[in-house]
Amino acid sequence: MAQRPLCIYQSVFNKFMRAHYGVSPGWTISSLLITFIVLAPVIVLGWHSFQGATDHWQHLLHYVLPTAFSNTVLLLIGVSLLVSALGVGSAWLITAYQFPTRGILSWALLLPLAVPTYIVAFAYLDILHPLGPVQGVIRELLGYSSPRQFRLPDIRSLAGAVFLLGFVLYPYVYLSTRAMFATQAASLLEAARVLGENQRTVFYRVALPMARPAVAVGVSLALLETLNDIGASEFLGIQTLTVSIYTTWVTRSDLAGAAQIALSMLVLVATLIMLERYGRRHQRYSQNQRSQPVKPFVLKGSAAVVAVILGWIPVVIGFIAPALYLLHESIKHIQQTGVVSQQLITSAWNTVSIALVATVVTIVAGLIVAWAARTVRYGQRNALNNTLSKLASIGYAVPGTVLAIGLLTPLIWVDNGIHGLMSLFKDTPPQLYFMGTMGALVLAYMIRFLAIAIGGTEAGLARIPPSLEQASRLLGESPASTLKRVHLPLLRPALGAAALLIFVDAMKELPATLLLRPLNFETLATWLYAEAARGTYEEGAVAALAIVLAGLLPVIILARSQLKTVRA
Repeated sequence: MAQRPLCIYQSVFNKFMRAHYGVSPGWTISSLLITFIVLAPVIVLGWHSFQGATDHWQHLLHYVLPTAFSNTVLLLIGVSLLVSALGVGSAWLITAYQFPTRGILSWALLLPLAVPTYIVAFAYLDILHPLGPVQGVIRELLGYSSPRQFRLPDIRSLAGAVFLLGFVLYPYVYLSTRAMFATQAASLLEAARVLGENQRTVFYRVALPMARPAVAVGVSLALLETLNDIGASEFLGIQTLTVSIYTTWVTRSDLAGAAQIALSMLVLVATLIMLERYGRRHQRYSQNQRSQPVKPFVLKGSAAVVAVILGWIPVVIGFIAPALYLLHESIKHIQQTGVVSQQLITSAWNTVSIALVATVVTIVAGLIVAWAARTVRYGQRNALNNTLSKLASIGYAVPGTVLAIGLLTPLIWVDNGIHGLMSLFKDTPPQLYFMGTMGALVLAYMIRFLAIAIGGTEAGLARIPPSLEQASRLLGESPASTLKRVHLPLLRPALGAAALLIFVDAMKELPATLLLRPLNFETLATWLYAEAARGTYEEGAVAALAIVLAGLLPVIILARSQLKTVRA
């Protein structure tokens, strides 16, 4: 009899949740828990920042933040300008003109996405070295014999960082802008031409204004990747906010100072997102699905040659040159040593295993959040779970270094809680149960890439008619049974694509791995980082080539999906 009131309260609670939110409480509670895990590092980060002593702020304001903040802002401005020019220019070139190799170039322009920024910096440090192949050929052609007689500007500079990051990250702008140009009504552009406008004026006055929202989205994604970068900036000698966070924690063991810099960086990230949304707050556009796509203008002669050269320059600089360099150095290293080192093989195994576990955990968490939002989407009230879905997706906007710093304290709390429970049964000394383990890395990857899982799952669910779900519910199936028997078989393509992207992103993740990895635990990314820091580029080239090859598969799938969208 004592349990009867509890059962009554539980029944009332379940009926309330189903009546008001259309979902059983288990899905909402699970979604709420996942969202709390995502938000916990940010909350703790703010708490640490204001708990630190004022002398931290004084030191940071005088010696760290001015240089780091100015370098970061200048880097963001430079990268935004370069990716906008390259992305929009290449998208319009492919859309508006017909020239040789256009079909290949339309998907080849996405290839730089397969190369992480720190690998490009790693490759070009050797390619553009004063004693490297590029400057050697130039000196030989000009008749010079020594770097003292002729040398190119040093790539280790802010301008060099802008140049390399821009040529790697422009596909974000190209991808979104190309889809927008391809779906614009040809009648609008033809009307502008009939009114006497030339091709350039049509682009600036008609096509570009309609594509501005897509450009803003692409630039914002490129800037978030720039903020997350740590390897390229450190290799090129640029003290950014991300590098300052890492050095403050690792070199000085100053958690409060690192948290304060991280909070400053979060403010910058939030500012970027708000500026992007504010800039297109009044922009509304629509498209006629029956309109004919833009017919490209056929180029001949010298104009076609110029188009081919301009179109392939970003691909050569952003992918072909570093990929060929890595392939050459890897073959040379294997020929010299005969075998790949055992430590490199271990690093590759660690990379694949941790990325695989993180992918499974992230897909499951994303499926829970997206399904909780789905089950209320067709009800009368859906504010709670839809809000949780949006909040759980903010982890992608948090740079890996900031995320790792914010996770340190919650992980210590978890370890202390586990130790307290263990002490109730037997006397055990304090130890790390979660901190400094693969579990911490999996948690960081899950928070960082949960937005991909949620977005992919929601996109797949949107293609499934609500009538299937309603029929299942009318037949007495629960939400969990409906998900298992109806939706999961239909979601396999969407979940597979999301899992592939998460797997490759986890393989490439460097900042969070550097700070949270276990002792003597190396991944391909951290192995490459260590080899570059020591200056042993031959061994690191093999690891870098493996990461690039792994990144090619999702880029190919992305290119195929883009071609289908354009042709549709």
